[in-house]
Formats: sequence, C-alpha cells, structure tokens
Amino acid sequence: MLRWRYGAGLRWRFVAIGLTEHAEQYVQRGYTPAGSARGYLRFRRFGMPFSTQPRRRIPGTSRACRAIVATRLRAPDREDAVFRALQLGWFTTALVLDEDADLTTALSGVPGVDAGAIVGAIDDPTVRSAYEADRAEARSAAGSATEFQGKAADTDGAVRYTAPSLSFASAEARLEAGGFQPVQAYDVVIANLDRSLARTPPPDGPLPALERFPDGLTTQEVAAILTAGNDAPDRAGTETALIDLVAAGHVTRTPVGDDAVWKAARVATR
Repeated sequence: MLRWRYGAGLRWRFVAIGLTEHAEQYVQRGYTPAGSARGYLRFRRFGMPFSTQPRRRIPGTSRACRAIVATRLRAPDREDAVFRALQLGWFTTALVLDEDADLTTALSGVPGVDAGAIVGAIDDPTVRSAYEADRAEARSAAGSATEFQGKAADTDGAVRYTAPSLSFASAEARLEAGGFQPVQAYDVVIANLDRSLARTPPPDGPLPALERFPDGLTTQEVAAILTAGNDAPDRAGTETALIDLVAAGHVTRTPVGDDAVWKAARVATR
C-alpha cells in the first residue's frame, strides 16, 4: 500500500534479520512442524495467504536470507521479487527453505532471476559478509523506540528488531515503526517527515494496482490499495471484482496457500 501511495517518493532498503543459522536452534526451542503449521492459524486474521501443511522438518532461516542478499548483490532490481517469492514459499508451501533444491524451486518462477546462480552464491564470502552486516544492523534495537514499545526481541543475546520493522529517514530526522503496525502508523510517520511527497489516492478498481505491481498481489494487498482513509479493506468486494477481471481475461489467478496471487494479464500485440 505504501508503494502504491508514495511510489518513487520512498526509497526502500531491505535488511535481513537472519534468525537462525541451523534448524537445530529452533528444534531446541521446542519448534515442531505441526506447531509451526498451527501457528499460522493465528495470522490468518490479517488476510495474507497461509498453508497449514506441516513441513517434513523445521528449517533454519539463514540460507533463505542469504539468497535475498545474493540477489541484492547480483540482480538488485529483483531483490524485492526474490524476497516475495521466499515469503510465499515459506508461508504457503511445505518447501524446506534451508535446502538448496527447495530454495531453487521457490525462486524458479521469478522473472529475471537465475535461481541456480543465486542459490549457488549463498556461501560466497561477499554474500556472507553483507549478510552479517544485515544481522548486526537488525540487532541494534537496544534503547530504540521499537524496544520502548515492546516490539523488539532478544533470542540470541542482542536486542533485535522484529519483522516487519520499518525505519523512515529524511534529511532532517529518522523515525521508526517497529514490529507489526497498522498501515496508518506508517502513514503518520511519513506525514511528519516529508509533506512534499506526492500522495496517490486509491484507484477505481483492482486493475491499475496489478499493472503497477507486475509480480502480482494477494487479495488482501489489492483490497488495502483500494481502501480510502481509515476504512476497513473490503476483501470480499475486492475478490469479487478480481474474479470478474479473470473471467474477462484481464487478470490471471494463481492459487497460493488459502488465497491467490493475481496478476494483470499480458496480451501480445504486433
């Protein structure tokens, strides 16, 4: 929604938290495949897609995070798309994303990305160095507004930001919205930092949003873009409109988890 509303007015930088190097760290904390799958039920209220198919084992997170960093160094314009593909792979499939074959599978459908080359670069020293810099930055939340608000964590000896913490900075100031926040919280922060930005209103329907984001959006994301002010997103109405666009040939629908990714249809012209 922020990318729709502010477009190129915001420059984004991704920082990987890198929670665990090895799956055993999660296992020692009591994580199980069934418990993790059950845990996704708590997050369905936010509207994003999930699958409750248990994995065959608990994975660590480091290799997936380093795949994102490797993309940043080799194909920076596709970093967001790779992050997105790994999010969907993590939350809507049973792929074990600390195994190279499953990582390659998760990334194989990302346009403009050589999945094998990205996965092959995960252990490159340059990638590891950049990844460790990310981890250090993510673990600098001690004394921050995020810690003050109770949205930081300490699972490995350093106070860290939790996902998805956002830090907004202008030439004059820096403000942060730590952990999960409603979109209005981010909007208030931006309004206090820079009121020179162009602010795009919601479109009249789903298609302009899908044309802006060619890698696709979930139902809830489209609904959020269509929402004005503090109104609640109309997920049901949005899905109905998307179904009609699919029937008319303007949009494609790819099932993911308990939802779908919708994309504007491409029609070849001469």
